[in-house]
Amino acid sequence: MTNFSGRVAIITGASGLLASGVIPVFRDGGARLALSCGDDRLYERFPDLRTDKDHICFQMADLSDPVVVDGFVARALEAFGGIDILVNIVGGWDAGQPAHKMTLDTWETMIRLNATITFLMSRAVIPIMLEQGSGAIVNIGARPGLRSSGKDAAYAASKAAVLRLTESMSEEYKRRGIRVNAVLPSAIATDEQVADDPDAGVTPGQLGRVIAFLASDAGAIVTGAIIPAYGRKF
Repeated sequence: MTNFSGRVAIITGASGLLASGVIPVFRDGGARLALSCGDDRLYERFPDLRTDKDHICFQMADLSDPVVVDGFVARALEAFGGIDILVNIVGGWDAGQPAHKMTLDTWETMIRLNATITFLMSRAVIPIMLEQGSGAIVNIGARPGLRSSGKDAAYAASKAAVLRLTESMSEEYKRRGIRVNAVLPSAIATDEQVADDPDAGVTPGQLGRVIAFLASDAGAIVTGAIIPAYGRKF
């Protein structure tokens, strides 16, 4: 088990499938959690969180609004006194159209969900981490951010932006105690799906352990890494 005792972790997109494998790793390691969640799936998966005083949940938040982001981070800081880890999970996927048929709304939505929110959340926590002299940020990329397979221009561009943002922030802050890395999942599948077909993708739990490593003391020498976590699918 990875030890996060005394650490405070912000995890965005806490209601989603990937977070279902990330949250337990940090909880089991003793972290206090500030979670952004858009619906009740978080408490359906983890009903005991309702009475867990070592977490706060920021519900129904539009994290593409910098005022909302700053409020979320301020609430976490007030509740726990510091922020040691940020895991930028929240995002979205929309593909299937060639570029000339893609709407501007699709383009702007992908950039907003995948790149803008990652930037805003990082921008909000970095001053706190700088004051502490330490911190770890883990972003979620995707394979199309390295190489698109076509008909996913907006999604691929948004994830490429996440990777370049990761690299830039790593260079900017690595001598000031802040590490910034990214994980690139393939398709994310449930444990049952992978048990039936090992080529279905990677499970949230598998990805959670990679993310936890990057956020932990065990990953203290790793920054600026773009880590493929494809399993057998690609």
